[in-house]
Amino acid sequence: MNIQICVGSSCHLKGSEKVVELFQRAVEERGLADKITLAGSFCIGRCNREGVTVRIDDETVTGVTPETFDSFFENEIYANIH
Repeated sequence: MNIQICVGSSCHLKGSEKVVELFQRAVEERGLADKITLAGSFCIGRCNREGVTVRIDDETVTGVTPETFDSFFENEIYANIH
């Protein structure tokens, strides 16, 4: 699974640095480094008023925040990798 986290200007201001850290920690804690490739990306073109834009393979998700990260990761990433 390839995951790109937007680190462009708009998403940076909305907390992309923290979301990247949360992704890195979640992948490491669950032992998923061999199944998930994390990468930063400049503007994905789906800016949202709240949160960070994330591309999972070919799907783009908007509005990921540090507060919503845990449920997002469990429902969108972890549940789909097994």
